[in-house]
Amino acid sequence: MSVHSFNTSAVQANKSLWSRMTARDSLVRRLDWTLMAAPLVLSALGALLVWSATRNRTELTGGDPDQYLFKHLLNAAIGIALAIAVVWIGHQRLRSVMPVLYIASVVLVGLVYTPLGATINGERAWLGVAPGLQIQPSEFVKVTIIIGMAVILAAKVDAGDREHPDHRTVVQALALAGLPVAVVGDLGQVMVCAVIILGVLLASGAANRWVLGLLLTGAAGAVAVWVFGLLDQYQLNRFAAFANPALDPSGVGYNTNQARIAIGSGGLFGTGLFQGSQTTGQFVPEQQTDFVFTVAGEELGFVGGSFILLLLAVILWRACRIAREATDLYSTIIAAGIVAWFAFQSFENIGMSLGIMPVAGLPLPFVSYGGTAMFAVWIAIGLLQSIRIQRPMSA
Repeated sequence: MSVHSFNTSAVQANKSLWSRMTARDSLVRRLDWTLMAAPLVLSALGALLVWSATRNRTELTGGDPDQYLFKHLLNAAIGIALAIAVVWIGHQRLRSVMPVLYIASVVLVGLVYTPLGATINGERAWLGVAPGLQIQPSEFVKVTIIIGMAVILAAKVDAGDREHPDHRTVVQALALAGLPVAVVGDLGQVMVCAVIILGVLLASGAANRWVLGLLLTGAAGAVAVWVFGLLDQYQLNRFAAFANPALDPSGVGYNTNQARIAIGSGGLFGTGLFQGSQTTGQFVPEQQTDFVFTVAGEELGFVGGSFILLLLAVILWRACRIAREATDLYSTIIAAGIVAWFAFQSFENIGMSLGIMPVAGLPLPFVSYGGTAMFAVWIAIGLLQSIRIQRPMSA
């Protein structure tokens, strides 16, 4: 074959590949690229904020100022790979393996209370899988609750047997969600799971009495937990500091006060990346995880913090659109559950940094440092993309 013929064949092959990739029904065209771009930018921005928060903390980095930067980027890369795997498998195929995923998540949460479990910052929510490596199984519970409840609530509706889930179906779905939530000992994660369950019920079309009953049960449960002293002392301290920020400013109120100072000192445009005195001086505890938003507030200012809020709003907007345009109840419930998850967790994380919500130890999606949390939110993005690409193309 001549060089000219070879070059011609290569050009034709490239044109054919490009045609397939850009065809109207191709995967590339079906993906929601806005939904991909927003979490990618958040993850990249989070890497810079985590780097700023940890580069001077030798007790964390062991003398390597770039350690957490590379770890955060690695976690994001693994999360993106998991999202791609979910898209490749498809959310519909997960119906058949849901029992296995559910049992695995419950077992992992249960193992937290064995000698394999680890307590970090007062929360016994971690599982040691290797020396220096821990996972937080409750992050995966959010995913299994959403998919598991969707499978149960949508089964008869998608089969055409009913217009809405009946009472027996709702009880089964609540029982499925209740078991792992009851085992999870992390108050913050329990709060997120409760909001997810409420969002799922609203999206499923279940009778309003179930939604009202869930709200009343949650309120009664919160009162009972407080009255009977079922909260640990560190959890009571967090609520006390939220109710009265001036209470013991060098003790229980320290985190919230320092977070407010950091955000307030940023002004409109911030002090500049790596230039924040609160961040550089290591005044804000757990700044790379729970209080990463304070780094943005101090070093990037109101503009930078608003940009993070805008990106989170874009993700919620696209997820709501996917839920609205889904062609079956199963897909609608999954998308709605993810919306409830992301919305509440983002509000709680940023709210506790601003002092308008109690400290609950929840990471900011895509931004905070943390492997398991990063994996879980990217799996959720994969589920949303799977729903998006499997809908019929409009004429």
